[in-house]
Amino acid sequence: MALSRAKAGWILVFLVLMWGVNWPLTKYALNFTPPLLFAGMRLLIGGLVLGLYALPRYKTLQLRKTWHIYAISAVFNIIFFYGFQTVGLTKVPAGLFSSIVFLQPVLLGIGAWLWLGETMYGMKITGLFLGFAGTAVISLGGMTGQISPEGVILGLFSALSWAAGTIYMKKNSTKVDGLWMTAIPILVGGIVLTAAGTASESWGNVQWGLSFITDMLFISVFVIALGWLAFFKLVSNGEASKVGSFTFLIPLIALLCSVLFLGESVTVNLVAGLIMIIASILLVNLKPKGNKMVNM
Repeated sequence: MALSRAKAGWILVFLVLMWGVNWPLTKYALNFTPPLLFAGMRLLIGGLVLGLYALPRYKTLQLRKTWHIYAISAVFNIIFFYGFQTVGLTKVPAGLFSSIVFLQPVLLGIGAWLWLGETMYGMKITGLFLGFAGTAVISLGGMTGQISPEGVILGLFSALSWAAGTIYMKKNSTKVDGLWMTAIPILVGGIVLTAAGTASESWGNVQWGLSFITDMLFISVFVIALGWLAFFKLVSNGEASKVGSFTFLIPLIALLCSVLFLGESVTVNLVAGLIMIIASILLVNLKPKGNKMVNM
């Protein structure tokens, strides 16, 4: 069912806010837990919440016909994305890492043109690269703390896996039920990452305090379960590249939260980056008049 413009707008606002606060909340949680165990636990909880909600629609699952779609989506959107992300956040500041990951909308725009047949034109190309430049400017203004090459590489891998997963999700969105397409990959990813964490880390290093449990539950329900459901709805109902352009706002929110709650600093680059990101969203979403469009 197609989304109205107003409903899509509210879903976008929710998604950007939840995924924006995810970065500093995850950075905070990693003070109390090993990274892979935390990635697995939050995904398991989020997947179980969605799975229980989806259970009355079990007839739409058709697992024998569609299991490979869920599996591939789980690998790229969940296992690789959250695995690289969670380990990478232990190596670089949250604001910087989120900015690296949000090369994803640029990769997504190119991939959607090549493999989904979405239109490409001068304003959209300019907008996508301007948005990434804006996140880079913001990150330069908030670049404090220890930075390692491994953390930067993990951020790039996270961006690549998310872009590939989103393209695959969009391409197969009509073949599967949206709720199950969200629930199963998250649940599978949670099982795999929890198993990996159990094998390589120690459960004894998890500090089960109230603040950690609250943080993890919030991320599991609002960021993972509801956030991915919102993302799937938006991508399946519109152009993937245009949805991706709004996610440029996520690093901005992440950095603001990092400044407010984690003590990470920021400079006037924040204002310049914000202007560039807003201009980027406008360029990507405005329909060109008389411009040449390229279709694949």
